[in-house]
This record gives sequence, C-alpha cells and structure tokens, in this order.
Amino acid sequence: MRFCYAHRRFTLYPQSVDSWNLSEGNYTDEFLTRTKTLGFDALEVGLEVLSQLGSEQKVKDFASRLGDFGLKLGCVRSGGTLHDAQNGPQNRERLDEAIKYSGWADAEVVNGALSAPARHPGHPPGSIAGSQSGWPRSQDASLDTMLSVYDEIAKVFQVACEKASDVDTDVVVEVHQNSPVDNSWSALLLHEKVDRTNFGINPDIGNVLWTYDVPEENFDQAIDNIAPVAKYWHCKNLHRVYHPENNRSVFLRVPLPDGEIDYRYGISSMHNAGYEGYMAIEGASAGDQWHNDGKSIAYARGVWDELES
Repeated sequence: MRFCYAHRRFTLYPQSVDSWNLSEGNYTDEFLTRTKTLGFDALEVGLEVLSQLGSEQKVKDFASRLGDFGLKLGCVRSGGTLHDAQNGPQNRERLDEAIKYSGWADAEVVNGALSAPARHPGHPPGSIAGSQSGWPRSQDASLDTMLSVYDEIAKVFQVACEKASDVDTDVVVEVHQNSPVDNSWSALLLHEKVDRTNFGINPDIGNVLWTYDVPEENFDQAIDNIAPVAKYWHCKNLHRVYHPENNRSVFLRVPLPDGEIDYRYGISSMHNAGYEGYMAIEGASAGDQWHNDGKSIAYARGVWDELES
C-alpha cells in the first residue's frame, strides 16, 4: 500500500495556515521532511496551488522539489458540482485545468467531489453556511437526483477521461455529502454510465457517516461495494454524537483506529479487491496533526502489512 497525505490541517511552527488556501511557499523543507518521516509516499495538492504556479515549467519544478524529499505529487484535488448553472461551467474548466496540471506534475489521480457551496444557509433551521453535515436533509443528495443528472455528468467525465488518458491520469469522483454521489449505489451508477478504464471512485466512507444525522448505509457494505472500482481512497474517522431532539448529529474527527468506521475491515476489503492506488489519509483538523496523523498511518500500514504477510 502506498500512502498519500491529504492533510486537513497545515501547522508546523511558525506556520498555521488554511489547508484549502495554500501556495508553493507553504511547503517548506521542514514540512516535507516531516511528511516523509511519517511514512507518506505522496502529497495531495489542491488545484489552487498549481494554478498560482501557472506555467508548465514551474509545476514541473514544484513536483521535482517534492521528489527531492522522496515524495510524489500523487493527486491533484479539484471538484465541485458540474451540472448547476452557477458553478457548473467554471468547475468543468477547473476539471480540465486539473488534468493539464496532473500531466505536468506526473500525478496519478485527479480527484473531486460533486458538491456545491450552501445555497440555503439556515436550512435546515439552526444550520449555518458551511455546516452541511449531520442533518436529515442533504443538498443535491442522490435521494433527490434524477437519473438524467447522472447521464449529463457522465458525458462530462467521458470527455475528461479522454483528455486524462493522453497524460496517463485517472479521473476519480469522491463519495461526498451534499452531492449526487453520496453512497455506494449512486457511485456505482455513475461509474457504470461513464464506463472508462481511467475513471474510478474514491470510497470516502467518512463522508457516508456524516452526510445525515443517521447514516443511510452500512460502512462495511459500502466499502465492499465500491472497492472493485476504487482508484483513490480518502480515509478519515469520526465519532457521531446524535441529538434526536434537534434532528442533528455532530462529529468529532479522530485518528483512523479510534472512530466508528472499522478500518481493519475496510483495508481488508480493499486488499481483497486488489486495490493498487493510494490510501490518502485525510488528517486531523485540530490538535497536534503530526501525532494524530502519525498514529493513523502507522495503524493503516500495520494492518496492510499483516494482510501481505
């Protein structure tokens, strides 16, 4: 198993910055050294970082610098809804841009979720903009999505996969809350409709856990269903605190061995399916990221090594 660092906290003194708004300069020698020391093989890098670099040579230089520390640029993170009038056109352009950068950086994967910013802040009552998990309703959920939407999205990804094949990159859709692909059956439906060898699914089971106040799918069954078509894999774990009086759940992110999702089962399922892609650790969002994320990767590597022995 190869491990990619999809960090969700970016702190190493004196830096403490937003993981979703980084630039090349944030990737200091100290950060890259510590990432490699934890045991990671690659980094997931957001499209915003590569867009700031702009030119082919600068992107290649950035990827080469990661290589100096024994790391690859494993995944370009893009994403966003592709079928709504407000965001769809620009996100289709972003997808094409991400594929271009993946070729320049020799990245294996372009990964993205099909989710949009909150269109109705305060609905359900009590929610706030950006607080889109753990409610009885989910924006753009597969429960409310017509089959024609999957047909339209599939056409976009078929074109994207043709472009990605020219640069030897896989295009991956992440199972994600507030999107038409939020469980195993919607993921498999889209995968079937796209029907391209370089198209796959990211079975982020943590997103299945926190989409609704009560999860709609068994986690073990979800990973079993998606493992055969997975090409990239976000991994995080959570504790759910359910408030039935408020029709609401809140979630605490914890290292992989400590939450409600059984990652020993999940890793075993992916191993049985012959998975060869990255296991991307979506790291801690609070606290000591290096301690917590080190615990996650050590646990995951230990389970995989047991299966290989």
